[in-house]
Amino acid sequence: MNQNTEKNILILGANSDVAKQCIKQYLEKGFSVTAASRDTTSLEKFIADNHLDTSKVKILYFDAIDFDSHQTFYDALPVKPHITIYAAGFLVDNEKALRDFKGAQQMMQVNYMGAVSILNIVAMDQSNTNLERIIGLSSLSGVRGRKSNFVYGSTKAAFTQYLAGLRQELSSRKIKVNALVIGYIRTKINEGLQLNESLIMEPDYVAKHIVNASNSFTIVPNFKWKMIYFILKILPESLVAKLP
Repeated sequence: MNQNTEKNILILGANSDVAKQCIKQYLEKGFSVTAASRDTTSLEKFIADNHLDTSKVKILYFDAIDFDSHQTFYDALPVKPHITIYAAGFLVDNEKALRDFKGAQQMMQVNYMGAVSILNIVAMDQSNTNLERIIGLSSLSGVRGRKSNFVYGSTKAAFTQYLAGLRQELSSRKIKVNALVIGYIRTKINEGLQLNESLIMEPDYVAKHIVNASNSFTIVPNFKWKMIYFILKILPESLVAKLP
């Protein structure tokens, strides 16, 4: 038996466009996948429409912001994961987030609090000796605070810092932790936004960087976005303030 067929991938927030492409690509590599989301119907349709092997995909209900359910969810997993991916995300316009705290709160809960809640449980289960990697989907928006999206960006910045610390915490157990720091993707979360078309990445392209994650902590898909990432990191605050 191919060794990969014995490995299971747990994808949390599996209904995102990138996560769905991850499901396809992991299955192509011979892994089994546990796909967890609030919208299990959409996942079932995706599996059927793409004629994926249902014997290797388990679809489960998971609510990122129902924190009290996370331990029960994890304990009931039919197979404990070798790789866990947190792909859940939520975005509201910055102006709305500033004026309506409910939108800001939901971003905090989905993008950060839910991640910490479930990933702490996954990471601290020392009985799961198979766990070898945790991957979190973060964002370039979290690199520096900018006028146009700093509320959303703050949730991603917090998530990235959490993953950085988790990487250190798990290093003695040889468990790798990656933060995918992602720019614009052609997904439903970005529908209606005015974005630079030349910078938009396709979900399957981003998924390849997840499925083939290196040992580096920060992974930035696409050369253009790598350049933007490094420029943002070193840009003086006076120039960051002039960005939209």
